[in-house]
Amino acid sequence: MLELFSSIKLDKKLKEPLYLQLYMELKEFIVSGSLLSDYRLPSVRQMSKTLNINQITVVSAFRQLESEGYVYTKTGSGTYVASMLPIKIGSNADESVINDELYNQDDVSLISSGQVNISENTINFASATPTPDLFPVDNFKIALNETLDRDKGNAFSYQESQGFLPLRECICGLLSLNNIESSPGSIQIISGAQQGIDIISKAFLRQGDYVITESPTYTGAIAVFKSRGAEIIDIEIDKDGMDLNLLEYNLKKYKPKLIYTIPSFQNPTGYSYSHKKRLELLKLAERYDTYVIEDDYVSDLDFEEKKYPPIKALDKNNRVIFIKSFSKIFMPGLRLGFMISPPSMQNTILQAKHTTDISTSGLIQRAFDLYIRKGYWDKHFKFMYDIYKKRYFETLEALEENLPDNISFFRPGGGLNIWLDMPFGFPINNLLKRTASSDIVFAPGKIFYSNSSCQKLNNIRISFAAVPEKQIKSGIRSLCKIISALNQKQDSNLNIPIL
Repeated sequence: MLELFSSIKLDKKLKEPLYLQLYMELKEFIVSGSLLSDYRLPSVRQMSKTLNINQITVVSAFRQLESEGYVYTKTGSGTYVASMLPIKIGSNADESVINDELYNQDDVSLISSGQVNISENTINFASATPTPDLFPVDNFKIALNETLDRDKGNAFSYQESQGFLPLRECICGLLSLNNIESSPGSIQIISGAQQGIDIISKAFLRQGDYVITESPTYTGAIAVFKSRGAEIIDIEIDKDGMDLNLLEYNLKKYKPKLIYTIPSFQNPTGYSYSHKKRLELLKLAERYDTYVIEDDYVSDLDFEEKKYPPIKALDKNNRVIFIKSFSKIFMPGLRLGFMISPPSMQNTILQAKHTTDISTSGLIQRAFDLYIRKGYWDKHFKFMYDIYKKRYFETLEALEENLPDNISFFRPGGGLNIWLDMPFGFPINNLLKRTASSDIVFAPGKIFYSNSSCQKLNNIRISFAAVPEKQIKSGIRSLCKIISALNQKQDSNLNIPIL
């Protein structure tokens, strides 16, 4: 196999940097199948010697490949070809519909072929991310400018990998409001929740390790676990959480390293774990020596006073790795979040963070710290909470008024998503195409399953995060008209007499 790498030709005379030339060559090997999944690439030193180039060039090429999902790194072991290659979207597509969701191949083909397209007129019930008009640009600009005036060049220096200490202190204060005890030393700043999941996977998962997830669940987490070569065990989620008897059976049988859960206003279903199940989940994790990744997606968007406690707040034995992102409230493009891990894990996670990107942007961390301290965060959260709450109730009211009787939906009490149950055999793909032609998009439920054999094909997810309040009723009304038409057509087909 070394002959393959020896065949790489890099030209120092080209304007393109050597690391990008190497990145393109290795990417071609991976995409073409010359390098199979989970193949261990030569070490940085070996590659440098083989190609007679600087080791930094090799490191930069590897990092570019990893950032795009073509390879993954095992701490202390090396760099490997990813088990699942990234999905590419056609150049004619507007990708905003899938910025925070990973579509399966069927849905990608619909988007890239132009059957699903996002324009300025589209009513976008697919995205669970706020639109730019809601971003607190003016106040963040003030914090940013004050940070630059105060810190000058220090704002652009490398930040310690664990994160800017004053920001970690601020976060401890925010966590105390949810009864989570923490210290600045337990906080790890990350570049969004997705990176947090990736760092945990990089630090603790090896090829063939098992991970238990809810089914359906956030597809980005599934993609990360699979890229590390993990085996996914799906457990169907009920309205009050996973079936704990089934969970215990799988804990005994597979001895998983991790349990991934979104316990409050789950994505995509909106389901939330009961207080009893939260406590039982912790007991099971302790009994079977595994760890719970708690993805605190949008627990603070509690519109009906459900008051679900974070599992981390109930954790007495350090079994929970808590992850939270600011993207659904703040500005998603800043890529800012944090995690709390058990003390025994912190050094390993810190190393994994360092090898991933050294540190999250120091300027952004410093500016966000000042943004919180000046009271802007509390003000903006209330602003977003009030907007989302209005959109939530507007969406529920529109669904209650317009949905056909044989179609049900779950009322979550908070979050950003409403989960609809369609009749068995309902043509979701036809619905996707017809609504797209009417400038309405949504997320088909099947994209949230890790295993095609486990997919339920009669669900859709409606998100209201990116839809202005004045468009919700008209958008839901139009969506429900198309649902009704397809529903009637399906009923008539089922009632055709057999001669």
